[in-house]
Amino acid sequence: MNSHHAWSLVCRLFAEGTHVHRWALSPHEVAACTLLGSAIKPAPVNQQYVLCPHCNLHRGQVVGDGKGGRLCQCPECGPIQIEPQDLAAVVLNEDWLRQKLRLALEINSRDGIDQVGPDVWRLGDARQGPVILARNLSGLVHAPATLDALRVNASRLRVITPKPIDQTAHPFAVDIDWLPLQERFAFYGGGISFIAPQGQRPTETQREPAKPVYGPFADDFRSVLLPEFGHIALTDAQASVFGSLWSFKGEPTRGERIMAKAGLESDKPIDVFKVKSRDKGKLGVDRPLLAYRALVVTQRRQGLYAMPCASGQ
Repeated sequence: MNSHHAWSLVCRLFAEGTHVHRWALSPHEVAACTLLGSAIKPAPVNQQYVLCPHCNLHRGQVVGDGKGGRLCQCPECGPIQIEPQDLAAVVLNEDWLRQKLRLALEINSRDGIDQVGPDVWRLGDARQGPVILARNLSGLVHAPATLDALRVNASRLRVITPKPIDQTAHPFAVDIDWLPLQERFAFYGGGISFIAPQGQRPTETQREPAKPVYGPFADDFRSVLLPEFGHIALTDAQASVFGSLWSFKGEPTRGERIMAKAGLESDKPIDVFKVKSRDKGKLGVDRPLLAYRALVVTQRRQGLYAMPCASGQ
C-alpha cells in the first residue's frame, strides 16, 4: 500500500459522494484509511439490514443471536454471524479535501469556500482566476451557464473534477483549464500536491494594470501605482486596509478603528502586509509591504495611522 492507493481512494469516495462499507474496500484501500488519517471518517449507516457476509448477494435483517452478538437473516444462506466490520462504513471528509486543494494551488484569497450549486464549489479566487471543484464533470458540460456565471472579468477558470474512464478530450472551452482530480493531484506528506503539466507550477494570467482612480490606487484598491515601484497588485485584505485608510482622508486614526472598517480582526494595519515565512524569498512578495511603508505614516506610541495621500480627498 502506498500514497497512490490512498489518493485513488480519496478520488473514488469524492466521485461517489456517499459512504462505502468497509467490507467493500480492497485490502489496499483498508490500509489507505489509516494512512489518510483525518481525510477519512466513520459514516453512520442503517444497521437494521446488512449485506450477507457469506454470499455478498442478499440483504438480510440484523437480529440478535442471544449471546450478545448479531446475525444476518440472509434469505439464501440463513442466519450468518456478523462481525463489527460488516456494519462499519467510511466517508470522505470533504472539508479536508477542499482545504487541501486550496493549499495545493496556493489560493490565498480570504473569501473562503462557497457552494455555488449542487456538488459544485468555488474554492477561491486566485490571481489567475476562480478555481471550481465539482463532483461530476457531465453536470458542468451540460450546463455551461454555471461556469459562465463564475467568470471574473477576462481571467481564466480552472475546473477540478474526477475524470470519467471514457473521457479523453478536453471537455470545456479553450479559456477553461480542466484539472482532472486523479491526474493533476496526489496525496503527499499528509496533504495534497499539485502536478502541473511538464512539472511547471501554474502561472498567473497577465492582466493590464488598472488605472489609478483614488490617488495612486485603482478603483477597487486592488492595485497601487508608485513611481519608485511601478504597479503593485494587492490582496483583498490589503486592498480593504488601504480603502479604509483612504476613507479617513489622511487624519491619524487608531489601528483598531481602521481594521474594523476594513472588516478584519487584527488591530494593526501592517499585519496583512507582512511576508509569511513560507513566502520569504519569492520574487516580488514584499512589494505590497513596500507600498504600505511608502504611503502610511505611523505614530506607534499613540497607535495612530494615517495616509497623507488621502488628505483633502
